[in-house]
Order: sequence, then C-alpha cells, then structure tokens
Amino acid sequence: MTRRVFAGALSSLFLPSTALWAFESPQTVISVQVKNDYGKPVQRGSVILDFLSGHDPKKFGARHKIHWEVRLNLQGAASFPSIPQGKVRVQVIADGYQTFGQNFDIDEATKTIDVHLNYPQKQYSVHGDMPPAKPEDKPKETTPPPQ
Repeated sequence: MTRRVFAGALSSLFLPSTALWAFESPQTVISVQVKNDYGKPVQRGSVILDFLSGHDPKKFGARHKIHWEVRLNLQGAASFPSIPQGKVRVQVIADGYQTFGQNFDIDEATKTIDVHLNYPQKQYSVHGDMPPAKPEDKPKETTPPPQ
C-alpha cells in the first residue's frame, strides 16, 4: 500500500513538468537587411536582437532571456537562429551611420526586416552658434612681482 501511495505521489510530481516541456511556442527565423541612403549594403556593422515578450513555462513563467549579437556580412545581411514568436527589439550599429533601434511584433514563421541607415546629422546645440575660442581670450598667466 505504501509503495502505491509513494508511486502515486512521485508520478504526480513529474506529470505536470512533462506537460510543460511538451508545450512549445511557435518559432520564427529573423533576418535583417541593412542599406544606406544610396541603396547599397552597409558592411561591418553590428545587429543586436533582444526578445522582449514571452514567458518560459519550463521555468514557471520566467521571462525568456534571448539576446543575440551578430555582424553584418558583405551583402549587409544578418540572420539569427529560430526564436519564439513575440515582440523583439532590433538595434543596428555601424561606423559612420546613425544608430537604428525599433521594436517589432513577430507573428510569422520567417521575417525579413529591412533597415535604412542614415548618415549622421549636423549636431544641434541649444546655445546657438558660438564662435570658437580664440587664444587671446584665455586669461594670461601673470608672475608675482619679485620681492
């Protein structure tokens, strides 16, 4: 009798956990295509992908911590392995271009994200256009009089 109770208690512990492993969320494969103002691919840039939504039933509802950093190839493309469908943040960083960042809702099996990078804009200052400092505007060094 005690063996049956022990076996029943043991099986009740393992059945819910196996049901959680059987649950799989739909997956998607994301690729990013990066071009500049002239429609040419941007090379040697970094693409960062963060998974923002979704909870892992295997870890009792803990948030999925998926973070990928890849480099762009010569054609300006980057691809990521399959991740669960949901909300993702894509950031693109390349030398000589403005940084791009945007959140996307992914609900397809494959998704290609086209990114258009802009060249840096002129810097803006709230102080207006100030003339550059002249060497004669600096305070002159004075030596104390001899005593």
